[in-house]
Amino acid sequence: MSPITVVEGRRLSLTRLDKVLYPETGTTKGEVLHYVTTTAGALLAHLHDRPVSFLRYPDGPDGERFFTKNVPPGTPAWVKTCEVPSRSAQSRRQVLLQDLASLVWAANLVVELHAPQWTRDTPGTADRLVLDLDPGAPATLVECCAVARWLRERLAADGLYACAKTSGSKGLHLLAPIEPAPSDTTTAYAHALAVEAAAAFPDLVTARMRKDLRPGKVFLDYSQNAAAKTTACAYTLRARATPTVSTPVTWDEVATCTDPAQLTFLFDEIAGRRARHGDLFAPLLNPNRAHPLPRTA
Repeated sequence: MSPITVVEGRRLSLTRLDKVLYPETGTTKGEVLHYVTTTAGALLAHLHDRPVSFLRYPDGPDGERFFTKNVPPGTPAWVKTCEVPSRSAQSRRQVLLQDLASLVWAANLVVELHAPQWTRDTPGTADRLVLDLDPGAPATLVECCAVARWLRERLAADGLYACAKTSGSKGLHLLAPIEPAPSDTTTAYAHALAVEAAAAFPDLVTARMRKDLRPGKVFLDYSQNAAAKTTACAYTLRARATPTVSTPVTWDEVATCTDPAQLTFLFDEIAGRRARHGDLFAPLLNPNRAHPLPRTA
């Protein structure tokens, strides 16, 4: 029988806590739930009021994986949801993770957490810019760091404050808080940056999505700024061979990275990093850091 846990007054049935989700490290579902619970403050801050999409991998990263934006069947009535416009004639409902009980419920489903660049009250109006740096082998995270340093300076020239995090996979994400702007505008600005970076570093960067152009280069994916797109949120676990986390990093770490392993962090390293650095993504939550995009974008 599944154990019943009470979280913030909500009764939760937590299933198969001893199930190994990450065979390479022997990491169990119970350990994953412990990580989510102890990291809840940061996770919830960055997910607040953002409709969440789930990449579910209930049998671990080697099992079936499926992406869902709709509210999963069996979702408790007390889990908050919101209506989200869609490309079809009908809108859909998505989950909002606003409290610890809802977060633990979601973690029990075994999920990556993905969110858009806008909040529930302003769908399609972004309050942050995202740039996804995706390396094509033999390029690695090291090459992403080189591109990220240039992008940081370029964004600063436009008054934007960039924060960096690992994707938890192969690449790097840069995010910057912005004054609210239509998603089409942020996408256009990000695309212009990608084209500019590709022109500045033609042997290192590509702004084109064609996969045959990516080997040995960093694809600067601007498309995640589109209203319909989502990005893995800060501190989410990823469905990888080991329990890696999309981890905020310092710019000193980006500047000194010479090996991808230096910026690969497992779930049991995050508490120590937060104790040392605090939440390196806190500027995204500070309205005083937000800056308007250039009018020329």
